[in-house]
Amino acid sequence: MEELVAAHSQYEELARQLSAIGAVKREMGRMLPQDCPPASAGVLALLDRHGEMRMSQLAELLAIDMSVTSRHVAHAAERGWIERKPDPADKRSRLLHLTPSGTELLEELAERYTATLARYLDDWTDTDVGHLVELLARLRTSFGDCRTRAHHDSTTRTPAG
Repeated sequence: MEELVAAHSQYEELARQLSAIGAVKREMGRMLPQDCPPASAGVLALLDRHGEMRMSQLAELLAIDMSVTSRHVAHAAERGWIERKPDPADKRSRLLHLTPSGTELLEELAERYTATLARYLDDWTDTDVGHLVELLARLRTSFGDCRTRAHHDSTTRTPAG
C-alpha cells in the first residue's frame, strides 16, 4: 500500500511540474520576434519538418480547428513566410509550403532558442541536458499520438468509466 501511495505522490508531483512548464514555454515565447507569435512559429516548424501539405493536414498536426489554422496560415502568408499554391492533384485545394523568408526566420528562431536554452541551462552538465532530452522524448513516445488517443478514448468511454 505504501508503494502505491509513493507512486501516486510521484505522479502528482510530475503533474505539477508539467503544468509549470507553461512558464518555461512563455519565457521561450518572449524571445520570438514581435510579429511572430508562437502559433506562427509552430506552423513554420511543421512545414519545415513535414514539407508542403494541405491546410487540413496542418490543422490535424496542430490539433486545432480548421478556422484557427486558417488564421495562423493567413498571418504567416501575409508576412511572406509561407505560400499557398494550387494542389496539382485537386485544383480546389491549396498546398502550403515555406518560402525562403520562412526558412530564414526558422533558422533565426533556432539560433535564438538554442542561445536562450544555453543561457538558462548554463549550470547544467552536458549529461544532465542529455538526460532531459532523452526523458522528454520518452515521455512523448509514451503518450504517442494524443489526438488519436483522445478521440478513441472519448468514443469508447462508458458512462461509468
